[in-house]
Parts: sequence; structure tokens; C-alpha cells
Amino acid sequence: MWWNWNIAAGRGGAEHARCSGILVVVFPNSKSEPKGLSTNELLNTLRELRVDSILLASYSKLIPVELVQAYPRSIWNIHPSLLPAFGGKGYYGLKVHKAVVASRARYSGPTVHFVDEHYDIGRTLAQRVVSMLANDTLEKLATRVLHKEHQVYVDVVTALCDDRIVWREDGVPIIRSRTNPDEYT
Repeated sequence: MWWNWNIAAGRGGAEHARCSGILVVVFPNSKSEPKGLSTNELLNTLRELRVDSILLASYSKLIPVELVQAYPRSIWNIHPSLLPAFGGKGYYGLKVHKAVVASRARYSGPTVHFVDEHYDIGRTLAQRVVSMLANDTLEKLATRVLHKEHQVYVDVVTALCDDRIVWREDGVPIIRSRTNPDEYT
């Protein structure tokens, strides 16, 4: 079942989904979205809809522990740096890129990671490297990283749909190759 859960209901994605006939559930309830669901209501809704995976896009708040526990190894987020570098509370949007440029790092890039009870420390599933250029500005770097974010998330969602994400015995998630199930990407 395809289902769009857009926490940031005021963003364009939720409106696009609604116009496309895709179900949008608002969480959490807030001043801007007072009709949003509570954590318990969200969990009940997800169960009713038989949702088995939750994909976030640069979500910058902590996910409630109850949700993480109800969906172990099933909630993903994407972050605009090569985690664990430049991750954690307060590292989002241009703040990440500013820190990368200030550090004089040679590389940046997005990370798709599993969500746990903490900021940006869940197991890494996929990363894409973006080289830093001599004339990089925050905006130029952000644009190149965002381009890679779009690519890597599509790759990860495709692997999910193809049932190619597996967990090694040591708890590390890996993606099986599409062409050779004995190889991993």
C-alpha cells in the first residue's frame, strides 16, 4: 500500500499529495495544524492502514519513542551530510552546509538512515558523495547535495519496493544488488 505521511503539512508536498488523491495524515497537531493527530491516534491510523514503512524527508524533529518502538527498522530519514558528520540537533538545512564549508571538508553529501530515538544516529543505509569545489557557496553546495538526495532516496525506495534491503547479523542494513542477489550496493 502506498501512503503519504507528511509531517510538515504546510509544505508543498502535502498539498501536491492531496491534489493527486494521496492520503495525507498530519502529525503532530500544532498551532498551525490544530487538527493534527496525537501520537496514539497516529499509531492507530498507521495500524488501520497497514503501513509497514515510514519515509521522512529531512525531518528535523525527534520521532516519538512510541512510534520508533512500533516501527523498528522501518522509519527512514534523509540528512544533507555524510553522517555522522554534521548531524544531530540543530543541524538542518543551510546550517549543515554552512558547517561543512566552514570545516573545509573535502566531501559532503546526503545520508539515508534509519530513525531511532535520537537525532541522526540511526544506522546508515545509503550515502552519496559530493565533492567540495573551490568556489562553493552554501547555495551551490546545497543544490548539488539536494540533487544527490533525490537520486539516493529514489534508489532506497526502489530497493524497499523490490524487497532488497537486508540486515546483516551485526545489525548493519545493506541493499542487495538488483542484478545479482549475492552482491550488495
